[in-house]
Amino acid sequence: MLSKCANPACSKPFRYLRDGKLFEIDSRTISGSPTVGERKPVRAVEFFWLCSECCSEFTVVNDREKGVITVPIVPLPRVAVRRAAAS
Repeated sequence: MLSKCANPACSKPFRYLRDGKLFEIDSRTISGSPTVGERKPVRAVEFFWLCSECCSEFTVVNDREKGVITVPIVPLPRVAVRRAAAS
């Protein structure tokens, strides 16, 4: 059950879905895919919520080594668009 923002530095309590962003993470990707002879992992979906302030600066990712973590959103570099000169 969600109780607070997924950002460890934030303590805003979860009250409404409209106040932030909800992330659905398939936790079986943490352990990787099964090897030959292993049973197929059971699908385990977990939900994480970032409050409205944190979701503008962070996102939630599933890191293979660290598990589910929040990371800063990296803005895409602006690409200069060159317009063809009118002839």
